[in-house]
Amino acid sequence: MHWIALPLARDELPPGMPEAAAGWWALRFTPRVALLDEAVLVEVAGTERLWGGRERLLALLRQHAPAAPAGPVPADAVDAAHVAHAPDPACWPPLAQGPTALQALALLRLRQAGCPPPRRVPHGLPLATLTALRPHAASLERMGCRTWAAVRALPRDGAARRFGAGPLRALDQAWGDAPHPLAWLELPERFEMPAELPAPATSAGQLLWAAGRLLGALRGWLLARHQGVLALELHWRHDLRRIDGVDLPPGGHLAVRTAEATQDLAHLRRLLAEHLARHPLAAPVSRITLRAAETASLPQASASLLPPGGGGGECGARQGQGPGESWHQWVERLSARWGAGRVCVPVLQADHRPERMQRWEPAAAQGQARAEPRAGGPSGAAPAHPNEAAGAAAEAALWPGWLVHPPRPLALQGDRPHLQGPLRLLAGPHRFDGGWWGAPQALERREYFVARNAAVGTVWIYRQWQGPRATGHLQWFWHGVFA
Repeated sequence: MHWIALPLARDELPPGMPEAAAGWWALRFTPRVALLDEAVLVEVAGTERLWGGRERLLALLRQHAPAAPAGPVPADAVDAAHVAHAPDPACWPPLAQGPTALQALALLRLRQAGCPPPRRVPHGLPLATLTALRPHAASLERMGCRTWAAVRALPRDGAARRFGAGPLRALDQAWGDAPHPLAWLELPERFEMPAELPAPATSAGQLLWAAGRLLGALRGWLLARHQGVLALELHWRHDLRRIDGVDLPPGGHLAVRTAEATQDLAHLRRLLAEHLARHPLAAPVSRITLRAAETASLPQASASLLPPGGGGGECGARQGQGPGESWHQWVERLSARWGAGRVCVPVLQADHRPERMQRWEPAAAQGQARAEPRAGGPSGAAPAHPNEAAGAAAEAALWPGWLVHPPRPLALQGDRPHLQGPLRLLAGPHRFDGGWWGAPQALERREYFVARNAAVGTVWIYRQWQGPRATGHLQWFWHGVFA
């Protein structure tokens, strides 16, 4: 077995949040994670190979560990001769390794205090680095015992009568001679976490600061479950019931959706900030609850001969994204800032009529619809997958970049269409049939051509039968422009 000990960021937990949440981030790397005293203990013997070896895993643990300052070290925790050694700021957060959990914890305590490890481990470890020996440290030092090995060298029966069986059992566990049962961390099936605010929040910024600490716990939960969040709910409770004689609701809430499942903490914080800016608080807030309303699995990294498409760190490389804000994140942020109906995105439709191959829908509604099954109806075409859309055919190479809306009728001279002069047909015809699934009068049959003259350049035109079949006529229309 191989144990790694890291400091437990207990001070970073807001009131009301379970202490176990401070260790969720480590469950991403191994299922054997436990909290003991002021440390997160991780057993990695069975998983380090999956992360590229021990050195690579240590680098990842340092990268993802919460960057919280270590708490004060008790004055009796180390030898006075070791106080002059200062911790290396380049190795933050401090990290220690050992063959047993108690040895790793003891070495972490020495490192946090700025003390070098003894020449022999665990024999030379100070008494105060083992929790079970701390209550008896003064008595043991008067007997000349200042290290673990000195205590273990005492007659066992006499030491057990004087100090109890607990310290001796802890030493056996530290040496690996006795089993050391630990309570492994387990993730809840659903993320719903409350937090008491240290002071009533009166502004969106203060509420966002409190929610940001819950977002950190959410990211640890998502990473450990290999999932991304699609919908978040933030609930808050008002500290007052009435203001100026007006009854207030017990609290408020807002819901945030993302177009794609994400673990990006910065993006979720930006979305919450935009939504909170549009929801003024009716009264000071004393308690909040963050809930993951909808999650989805994320594809995991796979070893590849080719490098990922872009930088952005280990997480960005896994998702194939470069640095900066992705397209869907930018659209979601603008939708939250300006309103859901004011930011629209194009949605492909399974319709061959060029002006109906896509329609514009609110970006927020489109993101929600992605999770729902596609369904067509008699009144319109079904949404299309990009590879299923009419525009994915090979003949789409002859389509223009710009459409004329609505199509403009063209004059005829003889049987030739005119647009600031006669047009010469270069390619076509290409027939489009559409609207047959609707009312009979909605059926349209068009024949498209690529045409050109010196005055207008290259254009896209079509001819269509107008009027009854017996008495109608062919009409030409101008429908597109080639850049």
